[in-house]
Amino acid sequence: MKILPTRAASVSRQGLCTALLVASLTAAVGAGAPHNTADTDDPSKDPKNPQGMPHGTPNLTLPDLRPNGRPGLPGTTGPGKDDAKDAATGIPATALDAYRKAAQRAATDMPACHMPWELIAGIGQVETQHATYNGARMTADGTTDKPILGPQLDGNGFATVKDTDQGRWDGDAVYDKAVGPTQFLPSTWAQYGADGNGDGVKNPNNIYDAALATAKYLCAGGKDMNRPEDLDRAVLSYNNSRSYVNAVTEWMRAYQQGNVPSLPDRTGVPSGNVPSGSVPSGGSPSGNAPSGNAPSRNVPSGKPQPSKPGTTPSTGGKPSGKPAEPGGGKPSTPPTKPPTKPDEPQKPKPPAQRADRLEQVGDGKGWETTAGETFKDKARVLVKDQSGKPMAGAKVRFVVSGDGAAFTDASTELTVTTGKDGTAEALRVVAGLKIGKVEVTATVVGRDLPAVKFTGTVSVRAADKVLVVGEPAQQADPNGAFADRFTVKVVTKDGKDVVGTAITATVTKADGTTPAAKEGPYFKGPDGKRTWRLEAGTTDKDGVLALPVLLTDGKSGDYVLNVTTADGKLHAFRLTVKAPTATLPSATPTPAKQAP
Repeated sequence: MKILPTRAASVSRQGLCTALLVASLTAAVGAGAPHNTADTDDPSKDPKNPQGMPHGTPNLTLPDLRPNGRPGLPGTTGPGKDDAKDAATGIPATALDAYRKAAQRAATDMPACHMPWELIAGIGQVETQHATYNGARMTADGTTDKPILGPQLDGNGFATVKDTDQGRWDGDAVYDKAVGPTQFLPSTWAQYGADGNGDGVKNPNNIYDAALATAKYLCAGGKDMNRPEDLDRAVLSYNNSRSYVNAVTEWMRAYQQGNVPSLPDRTGVPSGNVPSGSVPSGGSPSGNAPSGNAPSRNVPSGKPQPSKPGTTPSTGGKPSGKPAEPGGGKPSTPPTKPPTKPDEPQKPKPPAQRADRLEQVGDGKGWETTAGETFKDKARVLVKDQSGKPMAGAKVRFVVSGDGAAFTDASTELTVTTGKDGTAEALRVVAGLKIGKVEVTATVVGRDLPAVKFTGTVSVRAADKVLVVGEPAQQADPNGAFADRFTVKVVTKDGKDVVGTAITATVTKADGTTPAAKEGPYFKGPDGKRTWRLEAGTTDKDGVLALPVLLTDGKSGDYVLNVTTADGKLHAFRLTVKAPTATLPSATPTPAKQAP
């Protein structure tokens, strides 16, 4: 959510009372469609970046960083700290998990950015107080139960941003609105949206997707969050206001101090938070709260209060033991239980079903195959809830790793929803072209549970023959190269291709000895130097391998190129380096004698 260009925000912190918002906001977008930036561009360098323009009113309240300050804040000590700490720096468990997972993904996908999860959390706190604004709560997969929307960006107190998503995310087909836990504009989401929970959908209303997209947006353009100037530019691109940058970075530092309780996911209007999208264009509502959106306190107003037990006419003066109605009349309706006080603890609801355990299904004996072939077994897991019963509807992410390995649809990652029996099954895995290990890791989306891993072994078929492909020239001139690359095909005894077998190429003299002083035909090794023995690689899916170009030096003679498989099968090419052609001296005519 973005700051109104003419509105001051309350800032609570030692030594600070009120901070006037910086009037350095970029000019609003015109009537045309907003300017979009590419993933690889730096939005902080785009003066028409709509995300940095005013499109809401964030909560700029700062954490108190005093060592012995207000109870419950980072670094505080003494009585009252435990009572207030949740309201100060606690983060709902789902949001906290989403921030941490987003930073982990960023460390893998954008390692040079050095994205701290605390920075993403700072954005989430200032924008929507971790997706809890106005009673919003998150479902089991991290999606808010109702959209958190900013105001209509029609230029009335905010930027003018015409619709870019046909109302898909913000429900407005005329103008855009900021959407979700970290308040992305639809046009920005189209460029930087991410699938943080692996369900195959990029949803700005999902805290996992929004958190990863926030990391992606802040890192765009090659920024490094370890560089103060890059961090500053990144946050300014989210909201072009110095007060906003101060709020986000102070919350980031507060979280980095380590006092971050994991709170139960809950509903409620965040204390002190000013909504995006509920502030009228005519001004800020009194009390810094949304007009018409504050929750009622459930205190009866204007209703008669029950009196002490008395007598009623219907009982003939006999005490009834019931409160008398005002005026002494008989109650027209049965007495009801007094309303619950606002601060009275509510009866806890039974906990929602959540994934609590992830177990392997099957014995894993089918996890052996040869290079390029498909494993017989599949990765299959069982999800159980906190009562130990199979859980339907849980999302399980499967990731395959290993040199060249992939699922049968050519992907390396997929998400499967558990059925009624609580199980989820991945596609079969196709091995790569090299021997070694393949691993499939299963995790429950949105839950920090121990992963289940399936490990497969990739071997190579037994080779029987090494065949020559084509008819390569086996003679060459000195100080040159053989005209054709030597290509071989390896097969089994029954003629099947041998995929993934390692090939070694060695050059010797015709009598089988190593050339004297390393002379004769040679390859260039990985280091660019001459070599007479080369680990040439492995055969492809057709059992074929083409050797690098074979070069010659100035020495002539007969040589042998030996091509050997990993299990010792051999083919020998007879080579000849021709002698250099003798060059005869040109005849110089003797000048004729001239007559005296």
